[in-house]
Amino acid sequence: MATELSEAWELYESGDSQGAMRTLRSAADRLPPAEVAPLVAELAKGAGFRDLAEASRALAAGPGDADRLYAYGYACVERGIDAVAVPALREALRLVQAPPAAPARTGLFRRKPKAEAGRQLGLRKVLLELVSALEGCERHTEALAVLREHDARLDDWPDRYLTVYNALMSGRIPLAREVYGALSAPEDVWVGPGRRVGRMLERAAALPPVDDRDLRGWHHVLTGGLLTTLSPHGFDQGMTGRWAYLQDDFEHCRYGLERLRTVLAATGRKPASVGLLADRGSRALGLAAARLLGVPAAPYQPGTPGVLVVAYDLNECDPAVVAQLNERAEGELLFEHATCWTDPPAVTADVSTLLGQIVHAPWEPGLQFDEDGEPEEAEPDRRSAEELAEAILAAAPTAPEGDGETPADPDDVLTAFATRAAGWPAAGPRDRIGSSGPVRSSRFA
Repeated sequence: MATELSEAWELYESGDSQGAMRTLRSAADRLPPAEVAPLVAELAKGAGFRDLAEASRALAAGPGDADRLYAYGYACVERGIDAVAVPALREALRLVQAPPAAPARTGLFRRKPKAEAGRQLGLRKVLLELVSALEGCERHTEALAVLREHDARLDDWPDRYLTVYNALMSGRIPLAREVYGALSAPEDVWVGPGRRVGRMLERAAALPPVDDRDLRGWHHVLTGGLLTTLSPHGFDQGMTGRWAYLQDDFEHCRYGLERLRTVLAATGRKPASVGLLADRGSRALGLAAARLLGVPAAPYQPGTPGVLVVAYDLNECDPAVVAQLNERAEGELLFEHATCWTDPPAVTADVSTLLGQIVHAPWEPGLQFDEDGEPEEAEPDRRSAEELAEAILAAAPTAPEGDGETPADPDDVLTAFATRAAGWPAAGPRDRIGSSGPVRSSRFA
């Protein structure tokens, strides 16, 4: 433990604050929160996070205090370092549920035990913040265990709703269905989330995932979208159909459009037009899609019935336009070629070609290999969107070659899945799903 903390301090003192934080994130569960807090205070000060700096200094000065542990954990969650928050909030939870200690007395004065002071904080408040931190780390199985352990102390909203959500994200469909069926009617802000998990359960009942490696099945349950391809690399070595890194090419873009066409044919959908987004990559892909489908293309107008909106990567699109895609018109579909699974876009697509962490589009600068097999930086392709569309259409619709270990996924398999996907496209708002769910994949730190 001392070695990992020392390494983090050395990185910080050498000017590598990001490296120091990466080390703390990975080692947080093995380090006492009060010993980590002084370094977190320095990192927070450097980042301008005054609230976290103050909470860290307070914890370092008063270790073992439930209120200070909670305040520190809360500030860590607010600043996006959930992994560092988890051990502090676990310790705070332990303190608030500890039995009362015998009062210590000095003369006529009674000293309040720390455990009793902690209970004033409230078990439920600490528990829900711990669940939030665990969710932020996608540690849904642990979040579910904490919620189930304290179920007798929970309310329906949001507490047992969180049980349903984390059960789904852990692959525990029967438990999620049981708890969801017993929930009281939600009010106010919880109506939308309640309906969202209800729709997940409906999709799980209509088309149950095969197991915890069924990426397409779970992607459909959680997002309502259809995933058309699986990464052909490292399926059994931790990727399970997702990409960690991909240097995309025109052939893969064309293949993605052909797989989109397979889904549309299987579901009997014929778009009336293609909606073009403003960024160059999305416009190029949209123009190519319109030509392949034989429909007109025009700049996207929100609320257009029957339009197929085409995006290369929604995270690279105008956020204001993306927000307008959350609720869609009758027959409106959203297609995204490269969907980021570690930082999902603000809305979920109806159809995605692939799930990747880092994807370089064919027209972006990226890595290529010379005649000797040595990597080198490729120059960006500066052609117009119209010229890029022609390059996509001229490319052979070829899937990337892989290691031969990914399950076969021919067109008839995709057709069968799309045909069975009752209720597709999904109804209701298409909110961001901020978790990769039960199917785990390796990622870059």
